[in-house]
Amino acid sequence: MSEAASAQATRAAIGDSEFDRDTALIPRAPGVYDIDLSAGWTIINAVNGGYLLAVLGRALADALPHADPFTISAHYLTASQPGPAVVRTDVVRTGRTLSTGQASLFQYDEEGREVERIRVLASYGDLDALPDDVRTTAEPPAIPPLDQCFGPQDGPAPVSGSSAIADRLMIKIDPATLGWAVGAPSGKGEMRAWFGLADGRDADPLSLLLAVDALPPTAFELGLKGWVPTVELTVHVRSRPAPGPLRVSITTRNLAGGFLEEDAEVWDSNDRLVAQSRQLARVRLG
Repeated sequence: MSEAASAQATRAAIGDSEFDRDTALIPRAPGVYDIDLSAGWTIINAVNGGYLLAVLGRALADALPHADPFTISAHYLTASQPGPAVVRTDVVRTGRTLSTGQASLFQYDEEGREVERIRVLASYGDLDALPDDVRTTAEPPAIPPLDQCFGPQDGPAPVSGSSAIADRLMIKIDPATLGWAVGAPSGKGEMRAWFGLADGRDADPLSLLLAVDALPPTAFELGLKGWVPTVELTVHVRSRPAPGPLRVSITTRNLAGGFLEEDAEVWDSNDRLVAQSRQLARVRLG
């Protein structure tokens, strides 16, 4: 049975999946939460930035009167590691249609002192209350059918740079953006793929925060190797996604001074643009 078919057969529900369990928070005090960051969402040794954003996004959904992230901007200050962490939130403003809050995730150094790992500022609302009117020139990415795309499990050995997070995702990459995996990067700075969670859980606004930062970096198709750590990431959630696999398209147009931008679009099974993001990332040159 294929990975996609297996996911369809088991099909975890929203609220009862590995993603939900691994982003669950334990309230310590009003606006303060404890969590044990799972090693299952690591890339090499660092915790994935999209997973971290989903953790903070869940904390703000609990702390604010609105449940859905509309825009969330994160600055990654130091690399997070699997293990205990604390999230502190602060309500900045509440209104009828939007509420704004900020949150930070802390871990502890060898001497027991708190170290801030990531800080976010976000506005939340109700996606179901938005009007249906859509006027756009954006078009879904042209990706071959899922069975004509390739993931880590399709190779004779694990894809270079993959790690624990690969086992928790259903990623099938467009062959046109997979040259880096066979030593022939296109040089175009593009990455396109079908995306889902390996246990079949459908996407929701919080998992979209993971989706924008889960594909291999576009730097691979530029002929670069190694870790590409995120410095800043802003996500706009535009609509509640329909059930079914997502399509994610990421592009980089400018690498300069050891930094590049990645612009991502996430499309659902109804051909609706459900999330957009831009991040600034650092590239290891030489």
